[in-house]
Amino acid sequence: MRMRFLGKSGIKVSELCLGTMTFGPNARMKPLGAVDQKGADTIVSMALDGGINFFDTADIYSEGQSEVNVGQGAGVTAQRSRPGH
Repeated sequence: MRMRFLGKSGIKVSELCLGTMTFGPNARMKPLGAVDQKGADTIVSMALDGGINFFDTADIYSEGQSEVNVGQGAGVTAQRSRPGH
């Protein structure tokens, strides 16, 4: 994965960003799709395994549930990556 500096912060982020607007249950977003936690775990894990470390999320996506789903998905991936798991 190619990386770029995020402005002048010194932080490197992947050129690709994973959008998470459809993560979590929300009636307003349902026409776009609704990804449950299991699906979010899989998507986030695949993104991290592919080198993506840049996630687009916001507290208005599914009333904050999107952020929870991304965090839990990253945690599942981190736990899976530990020796002995």
